[in-house]
Amino acid sequence: MGQNGTSADGTHKDAPVPAAWTAGAVELILIRHGESQGNVAATDATVSGAEVIAVPARDADVELSSTGREQVTALGRSLAAVPEDRRPDVVISSPYMRAYQTAEIAVETAGWHVPVRSDERLRDRELGILDMLTAFGVETRLPQEAERRRWLGKFYYRPPGGESWADVALRLRSVIGELNALGSGHRVMLVCHDAVVMLFRYILEGMSERELLDVAASTPVLNASLTRYVRPDGVGPWTLDSFNEADHLMEQGVEVTEHSGDANVHPR
Repeated sequence: MGQNGTSADGTHKDAPVPAAWTAGAVELILIRHGESQGNVAATDATVSGAEVIAVPARDADVELSSTGREQVTALGRSLAAVPEDRRPDVVISSPYMRAYQTAEIAVETAGWHVPVRSDERLRDRELGILDMLTAFGVETRLPQEAERRRWLGKFYYRPPGGESWADVALRLRSVIGELNALGSGHRVMLVCHDAVVMLFRYILEGMSERELLDVAASTPVLNASLTRYVRPDGVGPWTLDSFNEADHLMEQGVEVTEHSGDANVHPR
């Protein structure tokens, strides 16, 4: 994994590679970022029937919304209750601002003394020519692309200049390969995006395309939710312990949001 960290103000910092990266992982926690300003803009555009999403910045620079900050603060409070000997000693985030802010706020609120580092392989799926367009906007402006996506399904459809879910899975496999090369005894938390969480499930559980898309169509990944995998011996396959948990939000009276993508994911 990359060793460069990125602070919430967009600056990068270099630090030695943690010892935990050279010895083992027994737990893997996947966190979806809190609600972002882009999530809100996309929902507003869809509800109003707009073709274009009024995002406030390029995708990599979109920040958390006020609700998103409340969500990740609540997440941090819940993580503070984790016993010290069971806390992650490695926290790695997508370099996208909404994810990195989630990681920093949650770790600081939890009182964990662990640096947050970034890895570009955890970034969100790149949409290419479809970026900033609603589903209605794609149908209106790029009808051939809309038809091609329906034909191929979400897993294999690659928009011009963008990525398919299969492309994202390829970069995540190298992350998992590094985790599998670790020894035993360490815990890792990755802060990322909804599609990335789903594709970790696809890889770690050996899902088929249909199994993955069935889950994606029926279960949106909630903002600031937690998914957990374990392997007590630090070797071998991972076992899903929990998926898409957001009890920490409901228990603290914080709004639960999903802001999912198009549920029409299966090939025609």
